[in-house]
Amino acid sequence: MKKLLCLRTMSLGLVVLFTSQATAQTSSDIPDARQSDPAKLGWMVGSPPPADKILRFEDGSYFRFPQMRWSVANFRQLMPTVNVSRGIGTPSPLKVTLRDDLDDVHFKPIGRASSMTWQASLLENYTDGIVVMHKGNLVYERYFGVLTPQGQHAAMSVTKTFVGTLAALLVAEGKLIPERKVSEYVPELAASAFGSATVRQVMDMTTGIRFSEDYADPNAEVWAHAAAGNPLPKPADYQGPRSYYDFLKTVVAEGEHGEAFHYRTANTDVLGWIIARVAGRNVAQLLSERIWQKLGVEQDAYMSVDSIGTPFAGGGLNLGLRDLARFGEMIRNDGYFNGRQILPKSVIADIRKGASQTDFAAAGYELLKGWSYRNMWWVTHNAHGAFMARGVHGQALYIDPKAEMVIARFASHPVAGNAANDPVSLAAYQALAQYLLSE
Repeated sequence: MKKLLCLRTMSLGLVVLFTSQATAQTSSDIPDARQSDPAKLGWMVGSPPPADKILRFEDGSYFRFPQMRWSVANFRQLMPTVNVSRGIGTPSPLKVTLRDDLDDVHFKPIGRASSMTWQASLLENYTDGIVVMHKGNLVYERYFGVLTPQGQHAAMSVTKTFVGTLAALLVAEGKLIPERKVSEYVPELAASAFGSATVRQVMDMTTGIRFSEDYADPNAEVWAHAAAGNPLPKPADYQGPRSYYDFLKTVVAEGEHGEAFHYRTANTDVLGWIIARVAGRNVAQLLSERIWQKLGVEQDAYMSVDSIGTPFAGGGLNLGLRDLARFGEMIRNDGYFNGRQILPKSVIADIRKGASQTDFAAAGYELLKGWSYRNMWWVTHNAHGAFMARGVHGQALYIDPKAEMVIARFASHPVAGNAANDPVSLAAYQALAQYLLSE
């Protein structure tokens, strides 16, 4: 326990701090979006900044609230990363036809009696930036705090969706066989709980593994995962795993594979390892080569890494907001964008069909009833066939095929779990889709 607490105080890495800092606060003592505006609070401004405005990775100050509202748009300044190159091509143009009517769209958040406007919802959910695409046009764009159109922001668990999409691409190409066991691709995992799971069970997170993400429990596996992935030097008496790969070999079984959906970050790290073995490229390199350069994005992206340079597949991606929207438009258009077929149509069809809603229901998401999880995408199965990528603190990519709408959002909500922002966010997305569809 002493060793674990020591590791906690030196910042255990993104996966822990993404979800632990704000959960100890109550809604009554959390400053609102205006009060916590990182630009107004002046974090890291000056040469050097005043002592009380300096944020550091090593002591965890970078991810306390409200400091984290600055950090999510500036991770590369604080920690080791690997580039996701856009290449040297010309960015794909976005047709911009901004509208001034969307701010006034009214809707009722889930569980509330009174309505609110789309504009008000942005502050309610601590939005840092949001883009709405409709029929291929950029119709709405807003930035708050320190995020700018030229900046990059942490995607957090939206990263998983990019990794799942890469895996689905390799499946479509016949390079990855989803029915095969994980151990066939990564023999080092044969003795772990992952060894007997199929690739499909990893891709849809139906593995039977012991991996608690209960941050109030000092013995939860998520702490060991974060300690292993932390790129900082370990204490002299540290005896645990020293990389994501080392940690994954220690995961033990709990329950049966294929029995039910359980959202566990370790699955994506395993999938990243499988992808690296199959493609001969790590996920950052493969994302650059197979998607990022072909999309014609405006900016490089980047990923946080562990001490041996392994990209954090479970949540380490940082990218520009317009580029996230480009990715969403490509998915909405059945893999076609920038004048080329970037992903096979079969990949998008496989994502959109979803997976077992019964398996998903076992996870107990009260606000996501009837949903499923396929290739690390969240599938609503609603009347519009909407599906999305989700990340803690409010990161989202929402695609509504019927409304021909894509919403890309970055946020820094003080509460990590999306249950805190979903009542407003999901209702807002659906209301905007209905509004655009009614025209």
